Amino acid sequence: MTDKILVLTTAGSEREANKIAHALVERRLAACVNLVPQIKSVYRWQEKIEESEEWLLVIKTGQQLFSRVEDAIKELHSYELPECISVQINGGNESYLEWIEKSVAQRTQRNTKSLPKIDPGRQ
Repeated sequence: MTDKILVLTTAGSEREANKIAHALVERRLAACVNLVPQIKSVYRWQEKIEESEEWLLVIKTGQQLFSRVEDAIKELHSYELPECISVQINGGNESYLEWIEKSVAQRTQRNTKSLPKIDPGRQ
């Protein structure tokens, strides 16, 4: 098992999907975002069965960044209730998993630099 995850979300247009993908990578919240065009979604919304063409975003990141990814999706998304689902990556090409870590590492390191160091022997 790794600490890497896939986060899934959908967008109503290619433009919105690109906006979300670029923001996540630029903010170092994701190493990579795959955009899968024109999927069809069937779902229940406000007690009606709806059908929409959407774009699927497959976001590669670390578990420690999930809440920040979720916040960014909520901020950037046009949907009232955007999909945001985390799927654990149980294994994979070690070099690729390391690349994910390095791609989001600066963000993680920057956020932890301001935290006080705790001596495990003092707890």
